[in-house]
Amino acid sequence: MSLNQQPELKKAILDLPQREKDKLLVRLINKDRLLMKQLHFQLLENEADLDERSEAVHRQLELLFDRAGEHVPNTNQYRHSDQLMGELKYGSGLVNEHFAVTKDKMSEVRLRLFLVSRSFARFDKLFEANLYGRNERLLSYQAARIKYILGKFEKLHEDLQFEFREELNEALAFAHRSGMRPYMEALGLPKEA
Repeated sequence: MSLNQQPELKKAILDLPQREKDKLLVRLINKDRLLMKQLHFQLLENEADLDERSEAVHRQLELLFDRAGEHVPNTNQYRHSDQLMGELKYGSGLVNEHFAVTKDKMSEVRLRLFLVSRSFARFDKLFEANLYGRNERLLSYQAARIKYILGKFEKLHEDLQFEFREELNEALAFAHRSGMRPYMEALGLPKEA
């Protein structure tokens, strides 16, 4: 139940002495890890810290691909695509948290595009069409990721889009040449950005 649904409680909280409200606020913030990170970023960090955060997530994604390369074979066989999809979802979670904390659209697009592009480059065989449909979930997932990236890309200023256009077009070209083609067409995704 939200506080807005209990107006008496809301009024009682607002009527508390400032010192009591401060104690409650600190206790509540301490229980929410994401809120704590958001406040730390908003109140104590600057542009250089944003770059450091973005680079830290980029390094984590590179490590993710190094680790995945050790245990996910680049062959279009049973379960390999599911293993890769698990890694990609984990990486997407890292980017989600980064964006939730910073609200930086540029680094979000950069990191999401890196995740898609690197998966295509490193695990290209897993994106080939499979006679038995073993990788359908992966192909559908990546097509949806590209659609999401395109939506974010289109909202960027034209000058900022220039920075990502080449890499995005390479990803789109790969997707349309791969087993992802039917999923890309079903989502109405272009061949070029």
